[in-house]
Amino acid sequence: MVSLTIGFVRDLYENLMAAAPSARSPAPPLTHAEWGLLLVLVAVQFTHMVDFVIIMPLGARLQRELDIGPQEFGWVVAAYAWAAGVASLLAGFAMDRFDRRPALLALYGGFAVSTLLCGLAANYEQLLIARTLAGVFGGLAAVSLMAVVGDVFPPEKRGRAMGAVVSSFAAASVIGLPIGLTLAEFFGRGAPFLALAAVSAAVWVLGWVRLPSVREHLAAPRRHPVTEFAAVARVPNHLWGFAFTFFLVLGTFTVASFMAPVYSAANGWQEGTLAMVYFVAGACTFVGTNLIGRLADRFPRLILFRVLGAAALVLAVVAGYLSVMSFWGGAAIVSGFMVAAAGRMVPAQAMLLGASVPAVRGAFMSLNTAVQHLATGLAPTIAGYLLTRRPDGVLEGFPMVGWVSAGTAAVSLVLAGRLKPAPGQQMAAPEPVESTGAAERDLPTAGQRPAAVVAEG
Repeated sequence: MVSLTIGFVRDLYENLMAAAPSARSPAPPLTHAEWGLLLVLVAVQFTHMVDFVIIMPLGARLQRELDIGPQEFGWVVAAYAWAAGVASLLAGFAMDRFDRRPALLALYGGFAVSTLLCGLAANYEQLLIARTLAGVFGGLAAVSLMAVVGDVFPPEKRGRAMGAVVSSFAAASVIGLPIGLTLAEFFGRGAPFLALAAVSAAVWVLGWVRLPSVREHLAAPRRHPVTEFAAVARVPNHLWGFAFTFFLVLGTFTVASFMAPVYSAANGWQEGTLAMVYFVAGACTFVGTNLIGRLADRFPRLILFRVLGAAALVLAVVAGYLSVMSFWGGAAIVSGFMVAAAGRMVPAQAMLLGASVPAVRGAFMSLNTAVQHLATGLAPTIAGYLLTRRPDGVLEGFPMVGWVSAGTAAVSLVLAGRLKPAPGQQMAAPEPVESTGAAERDLPTAGQRPAAVVAEG
């Protein structure tokens, strides 16, 4: 199995290198205005990701101080994902009927207030409600953010833009987690959320100043929201995108959601050690995702995704079998998996953003985000049923979790080949080729780019 996987990765790498000279002309540089916009979007995504990841390492403290059990804490974690998924699904009816700027600012403002309420929660019920609200507004803000990236950045720049946005997850691990855990240790469980709410308020002001109006998608003729929503949902290319996202996210979070508790129990690591492990892993991921973003604008994205996806597949199995290890061994395993898993999201998100035309991109991304949160909530549930706790606290069954993660990730490698660029969403090139994605002809096509294109992957 290992030799076959190594051979598969080697063949993919050779194909990637062979495609490089002819696949892309040098990508145009990002302008100062585009870099300024990216700064705002990365800051928004950074605060969103810190809010998402900080709750898990605070689990022991929250259970102790709120006098709740693992089941109640599980609901606190799941409430965020499920609320974001339901909100994203409902938002598909209206997301494309507003200017992206006021939509993003309104949703992000709601996220900042919800995060403040998390910090002020005095009991379990208040925290559960606050986390639900944070999931609603945070999930919708993320959808709006992705739609802005897809509408503002042309396909030949989208890889670098997505690399910067995805790197916010690494920055959350490098900066957000250690600071948040330190604040909780010295000032209590609410301190990380109060500090994050203050940072979010500053980012909101920055967004008010720097975000441009994005209205090109509004020029398309509109039908009844339900009719338009159904049209978006039944496009075959969109359906392939939803399936692709589901298995991709499931393959990531099945193993990632239990890395910390499994390794902590097996090695006796405390919060401080975990913070350092994720600091190292986050630093590696920050560098890796930005480098991969540049590669995604130079090489075929489908091949790049499959190279990184195959690496993540192998590392998921390795992570399942290795539990007792040194600090640096754990840092290496977690870093390798995070770089591969987050890195494959860069070409994957660039491909997904190009799978729909601008006029319905908000609705498509809303549905896709709902699918993503469904998989995010389902992954730890599946892993939890596969794990058992010994009397000494050590968790058994993690190798099977690794294989499940690898299996679902393998499905995403196949489904990626079914995802095609929508009309006008391919990489610019000197010679025109026939566009794929004719299934979207019944959808509004305002804002399409010139037809002289080549396929992204």
